[in-house]
Amino acid sequence: MLSLALASENLVFSIALVLMLMIAVLEGVAALFGAGMSSALESLLPESELSPHAEVGAFEADSALSRFLGWLRIGEVPILMLLVIFLLSFGLAGLLLQGLLATLTGSLAPGWLAVPVVFLLSLPVVRLGGGILQAIMPRDETTAVTGDSLLGRIAVITLGTARSQYPAEARVKDQHGYSHYLQLEPDTEGDEFEQGTEVLLLSRQGAVYKGIRNSNPHLSDQDPNRS
Repeated sequence: MLSLALASENLVFSIALVLMLMIAVLEGVAALFGAGMSSALESLLPESELSPHAEVGAFEADSALSRFLGWLRIGEVPILMLLVIFLLSFGLAGLLLQGLLATLTGSLAPGWLAVPVVFLLSLPVVRLGGGILQAIMPRDETTAVTGDSLLGRIAVITLGTARSQYPAEARVKDQHGYSHYLQLEPDTEGDEFEQGTEVLLLSRQGAVYKGIRNSNPHLSDQDPNRS
């Protein structure tokens, strides 16, 4: 099995599994120190309205890209979870298929052929895994809200350290009391928001929100008097 994993044709699949394990280890260590991994992936996503489901956002079907991302459930569950599912499915599927091919034919498929095939086969797994995660995450029905309606509310950094041009993932409650994930960066150059920091949302540029550190305890996300 080790020789299969280290074969040059399979290095991409092995690297994917190593990255998946590294993410798990780094997140575990970061959690112990109250920090998190920096994540700016969602800042590249198309601007969209927020879903009526709790803790998620959804894309309007107004472009081929947004429809594809919506199909992958990006925006419906935290993107890091989907990345882990992809790396796991891509790595395992690649090694299993190459192992099966070696057993049947005595040779491995070249990497330039195996990688795109396994990549395409992994996408439905990401969608399925995202659907399972969405089903087990807390869900409550509420009214759809727009992205701009969250301005003026308090978000809490949940993943990564937010810096200028390097957004981190944050959670914010809408007017109905339900949560949404979004990408957030400081409004002021040079400022940083670590995991757990409460931030007042001031503006939005596409999929990325900007804000300042919350200095008013009465606006706290944990304040039971705030909807």
